[in-house]
Amino acid sequence: MDNLLEVFRLGTVAYTDAWAMQKSMAQERAHHHRPDALLLLEHPHTYTLGSSGKLEHLLMDEAERTRRGVSVYHVDRGGDITYHGPGQLVGYPIVRLPDSDPSQKRSLDVVAYVRQLETMLIESLAEFGIVGERLAGYTGVWVEVEGVLSKIAAIGVKVTAHRVTQHGFALNINTDLDYFRGIIPCGIPDKPVMSMAETLGYPVNSSPVMDAVEKAFANTFGYEAVRIGAVDMNAS
Repeated sequence: MDNLLEVFRLGTVAYTDAWAMQKSMAQERAHHHRPDALLLLEHPHTYTLGSSGKLEHLLMDEAERTRRGVSVYHVDRGGDITYHGPGQLVGYPIVRLPDSDPSQKRSLDVVAYVRQLETMLIESLAEFGIVGERLAGYTGVWVEVEGVLSKIAAIGVKVTAHRVTQHGFALNINTDLDYFRGIIPCGIPDKPVMSMAETLGYPVNSSPVMDAVEKAFANTFGYEAVRIGAVDMNAS
């Protein structure tokens, strides 16, 4: 079970439903009732504020959010404010971080886990000819377009007392970047946001991106990935 990764492609899921699902699956994983899992999905228009989120970084007023159908949630991941919406691939790994063991690709080190998520995303982008990179002092993955470094993928995680991960990463594929104007993304006022479509100059099919992420995640963390069908979000 330690090397098995169940991958769920869930389509569009309301943020609160996905959040509840993460909590439930994390509890199951903590008590060894299920293997590790990776949830791949999209959210409707949503702003989330993490543990260091500041309301002043939410620039879009309530009336405009109502008009555009944007929800706002304070959540229990690390980081500041970010946007989720159509055209963005969100990944929620529900994995148990083991004790440090040189024979395993995974370790208890949370910072190392985040760096591995960055590696996985950089590897995924490379499949499409996009050079992703890290930016010293920041979390996430960046691309250089016309000499400007822009954030193409954000990362914000939580690790429970049982060492099970929640939340994860968001990769902009065909995301409407205008919604990022309604916030100061990740609390960074001087760094723009980019998408795969804007980088390449044409729309990108999300299915091959999920294939690349699934493959890169398994490779980076040492899993055998098995794709599972949809989950009943209303199941108890």
